[in-house]
Amino acid sequence: MGSKSSIEWTESTWNPVTGCTKISEGCRNCYALTMAKRLKLMGNTKYANGFDISLHEGCLDDPIKWKKPALIFVNSMSDLFHEDIPLEFITKVFDVMNKASWHNFQILTKRAERLAQVAKHLNWTPNIWQGVTVESGEHKNRIDYLREVPARVRFISFEPLIGEVKDVDLTSIDWAIVGGESGFGAREIKQDWVLTIKDECERQRVLFYFKQWGGVNKKKAGRVLLGKTWDAIPGVLSM
Repeated sequence: MGSKSSIEWTESTWNPVTGCTKISEGCRNCYALTMAKRLKLMGNTKYANGFDISLHEGCLDDPIKWKKPALIFVNSMSDLFHEDIPLEFITKVFDVMNKASWHNFQILTKRAERLAQVAKHLNWTPNIWQGVTVESGEHKNRIDYLREVPARVRFISFEPLIGEVKDVDLTSIDWAIVGGESGFGAREIKQDWVLTIKDECERQRVLFYFKQWGGVNKKKAGRVLLGKTWDAIPGVLSM
């Protein structure tokens, strides 16, 4: 099996691409950048280029070797729709996901416009979930691009939530994940921001998942909201 993930809403990660560049305020304290620097210093050959975009042909077929069905987060250390990743390579990633039909693959991007541009060239088998990150109301337009994508599951990651997102249209969206920023320099998340999104999810019948409050010590802050945890997740396809 692939790298077991500590991310609450997935099970494993698969990184056929590593590296990225910052595109909006949600990227300011990028955990992947920090981790890539650390892995490079440790001599991990996959991160010899640090956080520069790097394509890893050698691990493309890894999910096909993993026989136990799993939820797999694709490119936790990059953005599959980064402008420097050729469409040809994105297509190869999709080919693997198409073949590994016993897994469910979760993809997240902040580059929603490019996602919409290339979506028609890709084979969206039902085991591929596509999401966009919306860290504040300034980036609600990413959801409009997501609606153009023919994925069976469309989802939004409101993480790190660094501003209020009001009057959000969740038409054709299946799932919302909300979470605060964590680690050094973590910015504040307000409960009212979380509840605004939660209320919209309930009103528009969208599954709601609260990942964490975040902060410098995210374990201590926990993930309890209104006295309980919120763990809704879409149904997975099985073999």
